[in-house]
Amino acid sequence: MGTHNSLLNLGEESYLEIIAVNPDAARPGRPRWFGLDRLEPPAAPRLAAWVARTNDIQVAAAASPEPLGEIEPMSRGPWNWQITIPVDGSLPARGIAPMLIQWADGPHPASVLRDQGCSLLRLEGYHSDPERITSTLKSVGFEGNFAVHALPPQGQPHLVAHIWTPTGVVRLGSTSQSRPVASR
Repeated sequence: MGTHNSLLNLGEESYLEIIAVNPDAARPGRPRWFGLDRLEPPAAPRLAAWVARTNDIQVAAAASPEPLGEIEPMSRGPWNWQITIPVDGSLPARGIAPMLIQWADGPHPASVLRDQGCSLLRLEGYHSDPERITSTLKSVGFEGNFAVHALPPQGQPHLVAHIWTPTGVVRLGSTSQSRPVASR
């Protein structure tokens, strides 16, 4: 996909992945995932999307009332997976509905990431049609810790991740603003 990344372990089977266009990689023959081709430099970092794991990506993707994308096989190093990617590289429901991923058998990638004392406490989505997002989550069988909140019609959809770090809770949002919100 012409990108490079960095991963942060957030628990036994979850991680934060920072993805950017790799200027040294060949441009793919299709739009890059996560809306990366739509960013204009110098775009601020943002929490753009989330990915939900499933054990049957074919069934989950077909059940979704929200178009989540085509199922694409991917690999990196020892890992193989299938993931839904919209053909145009966009984000499902502007990033509030998840893309789906099904990992091949074997250990989860988070299991080899160094534990830096961080964990995902919760993920929130803000959307003007929260029932649409809730319906999508139910249809794909999602059972995780994701809350969707209503926005006024003119509000911009966005995500907020609450992450426990060794220095306290950090809240990451859809803009470059991140800040500690509490400490223990």
